[in-house]
Amino acid sequence: MRVIVTGGAGFIGSALVRHLVLDKGYDVLNIDALTYAGNLASLHEVEDKPNYRFVKADICDREEMARRFAEFAPDRVMHLAAESHVDRSITGADEFIRTNVLGTFTLLEVARHYWNALVNGPRQAFRFLHVSTDEVYGSLGADGLFSEETPYDPSSPYSASKAASDHLAKAWHRTYGLPVVVSNCSNNYGPYHFPEKLIPLTILNALCGQPLPVYGRGEQVRDWLFVEDHARALDLIAERGEPGETYNVGGRNERTNIDVVGRICDILDRLVPKGRPHRELIEFVPDRPGHDARYAIDATKLETELGWRASNDFDSGIEKTVAWYLENEWWWRPLRPDEDKGIERL
Repeated sequence: MRVIVTGGAGFIGSALVRHLVLDKGYDVLNIDALTYAGNLASLHEVEDKPNYRFVKADICDREEMARRFAEFAPDRVMHLAAESHVDRSITGADEFIRTNVLGTFTLLEVARHYWNALVNGPRQAFRFLHVSTDEVYGSLGADGLFSEETPYDPSSPYSASKAASDHLAKAWHRTYGLPVVVSNCSNNYGPYHFPEKLIPLTILNALCGQPLPVYGRGEQVRDWLFVEDHARALDLIAERGEPGETYNVGGRNERTNIDVVGRICDILDRLVPKGRPHRELIEFVPDRPGHDARYAIDATKLETELGWRASNDFDSGIEKTVAWYLENEWWWRPLRPDEDKGIERL
């Protein structure tokens, strides 16, 4: 099995590459532009493997993408390359539109021409998996879950750009027959998570004795998915998913943001006790504009049709995550060269 993974140096992408290379033994070509959140250190376990190779390239470069497709001859494309941070999309939407919309269009066109040239078995087996987010669905009330039939209602430039790319992917299946499958996932967490996001930021700020910023009163609810469970789900969707279909991937682990931060504090109190409880570092800050109140995924379709199950609940996953950051300062320390400045409030 030969798989192109775009964005494979990112958080979810690197987990997927490690799974495909180490657990499945697939030949993987990782295409990543290495923007600020791309980190080849997250791939140190596979960098010397004969079935892995890396190319630094921009998915908007159509000529380069066509050349890589022709040379590598993939059986599957798993498209994760994206700008993904909501706060950054609010202050600078340009790159989100370029990468998430134009980049996805470019890949779909390159994949379409590549697929059209295939014959017989390879043509029938080819799949293009477009990986997206639950944020395209907007905000839930106190009850209910996002399903694959939930109407799109994006709230931020980030989620709007991902919604646009989802529609492009589905349209390329309906118009051209390209065997596209779409996945939408809930919030991921786990090892190698870039430190601007809520969970790693909380862990690392707490370790450094810095404030733990929480938007509003921390009442926003998210459904948390351990990244290695997500990687297994993506592999399964690419293998067995029906072209033209969407599969939601969720952990069934709803938590308020303040509960997540508090849980991390309690774990750190036990593992690395300080002179005072880590909860005393919590600092409530003004809420993000257009902040969605609640996300929660109904993963029934994925569970019943494809047989996927998450291996980690939130309690086991967050314990593993905190322990990983405690044991792997070599990875995160270069990402926080000046730990007393530039704290991003999530």
